[in-house]
Amino acid sequence: MTTEASSRHPHSVSAGRRRILRRIGTFFSYAGLSLVALLFLFPFFWMVSNAVRSNNEVLTVPVRILPEEYQWGNLIEALVSLPFGTFLMNSFIVACGVTAIVIVVSCLSAYAFARLRFPGREGLLLTYLSTLMIPQVMLVIPLFLVVSKFGWINTYHGMILPVAFSSFGTFLLRQFILGIPKDLDEAAMMDGASRLRILVTVIVPLAMPAIGLLSLFTFIAQWKSFLWPLIATSGLDKATLPLGLTLFQTQQGTSWNYIMAGATISMVPGVILAIVLQRVIYKGITVGSGFGGR
Repeated sequence: MTTEASSRHPHSVSAGRRRILRRIGTFFSYAGLSLVALLFLFPFFWMVSNAVRSNNEVLTVPVRILPEEYQWGNLIEALVSLPFGTFLMNSFIVACGVTAIVIVVSCLSAYAFARLRFPGREGLLLTYLSTLMIPQVMLVIPLFLVVSKFGWINTYHGMILPVAFSSFGTFLLRQFILGIPKDLDEAAMMDGASRLRILVTVIVPLAMPAIGLLSLFTFIAQWKSFLWPLIATSGLDKATLPLGLTLFQTQQGTSWNYIMAGATISMVPGVILAIVLQRVIYKGITVGSGFGGR
């Protein structure tokens, strides 16, 4: 008995040490992730903190992390002092319109690049993806000239159509579709399904994680877009939220607390969408394991 216990003792000690080391490693991992999360969340906390304090206190030095006096009425004042409902509706229409077109076009083009065989496919794909390297500011003047020629200035389709095509979306969905077995396509073809039906009934349901991720990225990008709506609109009736918030900057000064209050309110739709799609987002982030498959 003694000999058997002594023979097992070193093994039990080493196993106990490994458990302790694993727990220490887990603790430091969570501590590091928590620190990174706090660093990323601090700008949002600072925005909300400035949204509920007076404008004088926003500019006060030294800076206070928390307001000396909370002014929750700033949120209501930001809503009623501007046509906030109009700005909100315009942003919603533009963001949803761009997102819908991007999803449809990206699904069609991604399926073509992933499944169809045609001459020059790889070269066309590289040319298409090379547009990602073109800065948006270089496209502003050509797009404005085209939109102006069609008479689309200060219209919804003038704000939506020029930015509703995404080579990034095509690349993301193509990489996901490459990871879907071709046997599913062949089985559907044997049942008489067309290419379009295969895309709609087979590929799209399986690619929902990537589609959800692309939807979130596109919606948020258009929701906070400033440059193109500024150029494509000429009045407040079609102005979006980022443009509307600039009205708090006047010759008398800038109401930073109201700008922060409006920015806080404008975050709500994106946060709600992220919560609704959180499971899809998690799956979409992990699709990288299928990238590069053919």
